[in-house]
Amino acid sequence: MDNNEKQTNEEVFVIEGRNAVLEAYRSGKTIDKLYVLTGCQDGSINSIIREAKKADTIINYVSRDKLNAMSETGKHQGVIAHAAAYRYSTIDDIFDLAASRGEAPFIFVLDEIEDPHNLGAIIRTANLAGAHGVVIPKRRASGITATVVKASAGAINYTPVVKVTNIGKTIDELKDRGMWFACADMSGEIMYKCNLTGSMGIVVGNEGNGVSRLVKEKCDYVVSIPMKGDIDSLNASVAAGVLAYEVVRQRLNA
Repeated sequence: MDNNEKQTNEEVFVIEGRNAVLEAYRSGKTIDKLYVLTGCQDGSINSIIREAKKADTIINYVSRDKLNAMSETGKHQGVIAHAAAYRYSTIDDIFDLAASRGEAPFIFVLDEIEDPHNLGAIIRTANLAGAHGVVIPKRRASGITATVVKASAGAINYTPVVKVTNIGKTIDELKDRGMWFACADMSGEIMYKCNLTGSMGIVVGNEGNGVSRLVKEKCDYVVSIPMKGDIDSLNASVAAGVLAYEVVRQRLNA
C-alpha cells in the first residue's frame, strides 16, 4: 500500500519532559544529544542521565534560560533530548504487533485531529488500552511534534503511528484485511449495544466537526457515548478513552 510508506521528518526530533525522555531511552530510541538543567539532582533526572551514559549520548548541562529557549512545549521539566527524526510506522507494523501478541487487531483512526495535546493523549490511551496502532492523515491534522510526544507520556515510543494520504481509502483496505470500523458520533447507537469485539477500528473525528461524512459512510457502525450532562459533547481524547475501554471491556468478556 503506497499510501502507508514510512515517512520521515527532516529536522531534529525534539523530546521534552522527564517521562517522555526516559521512555524514549527505555524503548531503545536513538538519542543524539541530551540537554539537562545545570544542578538538577532530581531522581528522575538522575535516571535519565544513567540511561544517557549507557547509550553514550552527548550530555550538555545548560541554564534554565537555554532550555526555555530550546523548548517547543514550554514545559521541558529540566530536560530536552534531540533524537533521530521520528519514523512513522506502516499498516503492516500494526498487524505484525497484533500477531506477535496473538490478538485481533485493534486500532484508532483519527479523522483530522488538529490539537497535538489531543493526539498525544489518544496515543497514550491507545497504548494503555492495548491498541496496536493509531492512523492519522497527512493533511489537515496534527503530526508527531514535541507537544504530542510529551502529551503521550512516552507511549509514542511503543505505539505505532501510521500517516496515510486518504483515511477513507485506508479504511477500505483494512476492511479487505478483515477489520470492522465503529465511528464515534452522537447520532449513533449507544456503545453498550454494539459489538466491538474482533478486529476493530475506532474512528474519532475532528474536535469541532467530528467525523467527516465520507469517512462515516465507510464505517460499519456509528456508536455514541451516553451523556447526561448539560453540554452535548466530550473532548476528542476523552471520547477516544471512553470508547477504548468499552472495547477492552467487551474483549475481556468475549
